[in-house]
Amino acid sequence: MPTLYFVQGFRQKGRKLEPDQPQAHKSAEAAIASAERIAPSRAGIWAYSADVDVEADTYDEPKVLFKAGTLPPGLAD
Repeated sequence: MPTLYFVQGFRQKGRKLEPDQPQAHKSAEAAIASAERIAPSRAGIWAYSADVDVEADTYDEPKVLFKAGTLPPGLAD
């Protein structure tokens, strides 16, 4: 199964966190570097990987590569 790498930031809107569109990256290192660059401009951010079964269109549980700031409850635990 291929592994995909993503970065997703969250912006503070009042009391809520609004998610950015996840950004795909080619490697764990690229995802972490991107998350570190974006982190100062977001309320929270995480980089994660997920194994994907393309034929079944299913994703395994995400594995946290990097996290910073405030994230929604239950995310990246």
